[in-house]
Amino acid sequence: MKKLLGFLLLLSPSAALANPACPVCTVAIGAALPITRRMGVPDAVMGLWVGALLAIFGYWIIKFMDARGWRFWGRNALVLALSVATIGFAYIGQVKYSPCTYMGILNIDPLLFGTILGAILFIVTEKLYDWMKAKNGGHAHFPFEKVVLPIVVLAIASWIFVICR
Repeated sequence: MKKLLGFLLLLSPSAALANPACPVCTVAIGAALPITRRMGVPDAVMGLWVGALLAIFGYWIIKFMDARGWRFWGRNALVLALSVATIGFAYIGQVKYSPCTYMGILNIDPLLFGTILGAILFIVTEKLYDWMKAKNGGHAHFPFEKVVLPIVVLAIASWIFVICR
């Protein structure tokens, strides 16, 4: 658990990286989740997108706190960790916690595993975008690159989850 917390702290964004994703994408991901469940999409795939959504909410909260001048040590890591930790509320209602060995990796619930991995993938993709933009003189390589990169990475991860199921 300490290694996981340390890894999440390592991935936490700095103040310069606390720019949220577009609000349209945030709403689209949130609206699509109940639909995917009814369509029979595996929980781990749904978890990837839930994790990305929760990470986006964390970015929005960081932006809100920046606008208010609320800054303290470890704020970004704390906000992102708390936003991703809200996946636990899914188990209160209709989702049954059912740990199983997923892809031969861990004995963990597929929704929880996908959520953690989705949040990590989203944060890493945001950092990759910032690095690519800096290497290109502060400009994106193509329009909506900030939106396309996370969606492509999450779609590839979803495809891998479906293939390896």
